[in-house]
Amino acid sequence: MASCLKKVVFLLLLSSLATQQHLCTADPTDGFTSVEFTDENRMLQKPYDKAPEDRYSKVDGVEKFWIYTNDKPFKEGSPTRPRTEIRITGHDYTSGVWQFEGNFFVPQGTSGAIIMQVFGAANEATTLQLRVINEDLKYYGNIVVAANIYSRWVRLNVIHNVGAGKVTMFIDSDQKLVVNDHGRATFYFKYGVYGALSGSSNYMESRWKGIKLFKK
Repeated sequence: MASCLKKVVFLLLLSSLATQQHLCTADPTDGFTSVEFTDENRMLQKPYDKAPEDRYSKVDGVEKFWIYTNDKPFKEGSPTRPRTEIRITGHDYTSGVWQFEGNFFVPQGTSGAIIMQVFGAANEATTLQLRVINEDLKYYGNIVVAANIYSRWVRLNVIHNVGAGKVTMFIDSDQKLVVNDHGRATFYFKYGVYGALSGSSNYMESRWKGIKLFKK
C-alpha cells in the first residue's frame, strides 16, 4: 500500500511539474500588440520582365515565391540579384519594439537564398538576413539559427528592439539567437526569396503563411 501511494505521489508531482513548465513557457508574442496587416501592406518585388504569376502565387493562404539564378533584378538597371519578395509597406519604423511572425517552408534543394530580412541599417543595407545554406537557416550565412529545415513548416519570430539595438530570433517558439543590430535607420520587414549568394542553387523557393506583425 505504501509503495502504491509513493507511486501516486510521484506521478502527481511529475504532472504538476509538466503543467508548471507548460504555463511558464512564454510565447514570443506575449506582451505585444497585434498590428493590422492586409494585402494592402504587401508590395511584391519580382523580376521586372516577369508577370507576377510567373514567380509568385497565393493559394489557400500559402504564398509561394520562386526565382532562378539567371532571372533579372526587380527593376531595370538595378545591380541587385534576382528576387521574388514581399516588401511590407505601411509599417516602416524607426523606434520601439517590433516583431515579425511567419511560418515558412523551404523545399529540398533550395540553397543560397535569403528568405527573410529586416531592411535598413546605419551604414549598410540590412539589419538582418536569414539565409538558407544547404539544409540550414543561418544568420547572414554564418551562425545556424535552425538546422534541417527542408520540407517542413517552421514558425519564425523575429523581434527588433530598436532602443536596445538588439534582434532576437525564435524558431518554433524557442529563442535561438540574439544579435546586435546595425545602427539606427528606417526599418521594414521583407520575406520571400532573394538569390544573394554566388554558388546558389539554380532554382530557389520558399513558401509562407500566417504572416503577422506586432509591436510594443
